[in-house]
Parts: sequence; structure tokens; C-alpha cells
Amino acid sequence: MNSRTMWLLGAGLLCLAGAVFAAEANPAGMNPNPVQLRRSPVAPLSAMAQLGKEIFYDASLSSSGKLSCASCHSPDHAYGPPNDGPVMLGGADLSRQGARAVPSLTYLDRHPNFSIGPDKGDDDNIVDLAQMAAIGQQAARTTKTAGGSGASANIVPQGGLFWDGRADTLQDQALFPLLDPNEMDGGSAEIVADKLRRAPYAGRFVELFGAGVLRNQRLLIAEAMFAVARYQVEEPSFHPYTSKYDYWLEGKARLSESELRGLQAFNDPDKANCAGCHTSAPTRDGLPPLFTDHQYEALGAPRNAALVGNRDPGYFDLGVCGPQRTDIPEQTQYCGMFLTPTLRNTATRHAFFHNGVFSTLQQVMDFYNFRDTNPDKVFPRAADGTVRKYDDLPAKYHANVDVTDPPFDRHPGDKPAVTEQDEADIIAFLKTLTDGYKIEN
Repeated sequence: MNSRTMWLLGAGLLCLAGAVFAAEANPAGMNPNPVQLRRSPVAPLSAMAQLGKEIFYDASLSSSGKLSCASCHSPDHAYGPPNDGPVMLGGADLSRQGARAVPSLTYLDRHPNFSIGPDKGDDDNIVDLAQMAAIGQQAARTTKTAGGSGASANIVPQGGLFWDGRADTLQDQALFPLLDPNEMDGGSAEIVADKLRRAPYAGRFVELFGAGVLRNQRLLIAEAMFAVARYQVEEPSFHPYTSKYDYWLEGKARLSESELRGLQAFNDPDKANCAGCHTSAPTRDGLPPLFTDHQYEALGAPRNAALVGNRDPGYFDLGVCGPQRTDIPEQTQYCGMFLTPTLRNTATRHAFFHNGVFSTLQQVMDFYNFRDTNPDKVFPRAADGTVRKYDDLPAKYHANVDVTDPPFDRHPGDKPAVTEQDEADIIAFLKTLTDGYKIEN
């Protein structure tokens, strides 16, 4: 019996480091082919990382004196937002909306730099972004399916930090919210540097870099952000790999029947096909799965009326081509594309997609399931009663929306990709991706 036949019989398969093992429900709920996952060794934080930790929790760097990095990236919420709203509030009086939903800071230590092209580039033949984008306009698009090779073939944006990939390093990522008037609102570089000089941890800068660092504004800020980056890299709680699914992969935990069915539907290219973008298998060398292919997609999520910026009907967040990213606005074939986030700890979130338009996993599942078969279930209606599909993207960019990869290859009137039970099972599986699971002894 081949693997395709097994899929059709409901015995979901998961490709794992070149070996195929069954994810079908079994009496014990154990992984029949456990693997050994590679995790980074736990060690005491370096002096640099300890400095970064103090900066990460320092609210005095904000104009309000109440907002630190940890305020929006709470360690109690998988380093994601602690609130229930679509975005966080910042500024001098904590009343200004951030432009986008706050992503988690977990699992960024393995995140690649921003590029345009296939996953596996040729380091000896480097092509710039504009050249690769031009090549991508002519290249045929490969359908991305779970377990397939399409994820590595498409010439599309990938990597980078934030929803639009505008930062490549963790230190650059740390600097943006520090200076953003809608977030920490630290003001100018001069103001931030002066606060660092007067911070209770200022002596650590001297110990690490010498007294001259305090007189060099540019160096002081750069080293401060580098210290924050080192904290994120060295602190195990940013990348613990302690979910139930991790332990199931290793044969140390049991999945329930619903969780196993959800894993099967998640990986089935004829059902949800989630793993087409949110890769669920460990790497060939045993690194745990990150549940993202780091690529960008235009999904056409509904407009979020709760965002102040969206009160202007002419305003659109176009992701890779602006407004926050400004270096490749001419590459309009990428307008509306946003980074595919990791699904690890997704069950702890209350804001989904770049604009936080959905607040529950059920809403997210319904969007994927009904966007193309029953768009009236997920998009608003115009005054004349017509469904306003892709209402958060100008009509001239609607062609950028993914209508190729399952389940987005369906049409009005078609049968949705998954059933109500499938959705419930997938959500049950997604909950196994939450870190902090306690295995039985």
C-alpha cells in the first residue's frame, strides 16, 4: 500500500527526516517512530545577555515610563502580547495604537534574513532583491502542499523580522519599537542614549566595553540592542521546544484521538494542508519543527475596523511593499504579502493575522475553510448586498492573493476543505504546540 492510498484511508502521514511514519490514531496515542530532537544546551547567561535582560525589562526607556520590551512581549504569554485587543497601545500616555498585531519573539534564533528567491540560494552567485523579484515575475508558481517541494521552489519574499521582514537582525528588531511613536516612543537617539547612561545598569556597559562607550552615542545604542539580542538567543525560554507535540515526536507523550486526527488533517494536502506553509516535521539533522516556512503570503484577510488607521478608506497596509517597509515599493507583485508566522504557542494568542482581525482560532479556521467556498461567512457586505472579498487590499492587487495552494484552490459552491469536526480536531492539535507541557514520569 503506497503512502497516497494510506492518506485516503485516513492514516495521516508525516515525512520526518527522510522517513515516513504513521500519525494515525493508535490505542496508546504514542508516536510509533519516535525521534531524538536537538535542543540548544542550557547554560548561564553571559554578561552581555544579562545586560540585555535588564534593558528588555526597562520601562524607563519609553516616554510613558510604563512600557518595556516585555510589556508587549510578555514572558507569561510566550513573549507575545498580554492583552486581548488586536494591537498594543503605546505612546506617551499609552493611548496610541500600534500599526499591527504584535508577533511573538519566540523561535527567532533560527530565522533567516530577508531575501527573494527559493529557500536554498547559491551563496556564490548573489542576486539583489530587485533582480530576484524580476525573475520571480516570469517564473511559474509551484503549488505548496504538505510534504511537497513547492515551498522551496517559489521566488517569493522570505525571512526577515516583523510582518514585512524589514529587519534582519534581532538588534535591529529591538530598535524599531523603541523609537516608534506608537510603541515605546523613546524619542530621538539622543534621548535614548541619555537614559542608557543614567540607567542603573550603566556600569555594565563600562565593564563590557570600556568607559568610552558612554560617550559614543551610536555605539552605546548599538551595543544595547546587541545585548537585547544576545538575551533572546541565550535565554532558553525564547526557544524551549517543550510542547506536548515535541514530546510526542520523541515518544514521551500521548496525543488524544482528537489531537491525532487534527495532526492528520493539518498534514493532509487534500484537507487543511496547513503544513504546506507551517512545516510540522523536524529538520533532517533533528532540529524541532518551527511551523513556518518563513515565506510570505497574500491571504486577503478582512479589514479590521477596530484599527484607527483603517478609518481612512484610502489607507492600506500592503506588507512587503509598505508603508512601514520602504525599500521595494515598486515590487507590486508582493503587495499584500505578510510573513507566515510560527504556529508554536498560537493557542495562547488573542490576535491573529497582521491586522489582528481575528481573536480566536475558530475564526482563523473558518477563514481558511470558507474564504473561497463561502466568502459571505468571513467578509463584510457592501450597501448593495455584495460580498466585499479582499476588502483590505486595493482591487489592483487582488491578483496577488493566493488562490493556488490548498485549501485556497476552491471556488464558490465547492465543498469546504474540512468539516466542523476537522476544525475542532485541528484546533486541538494546535493546542499541543503550547510550550510548558509536563510529561508523565
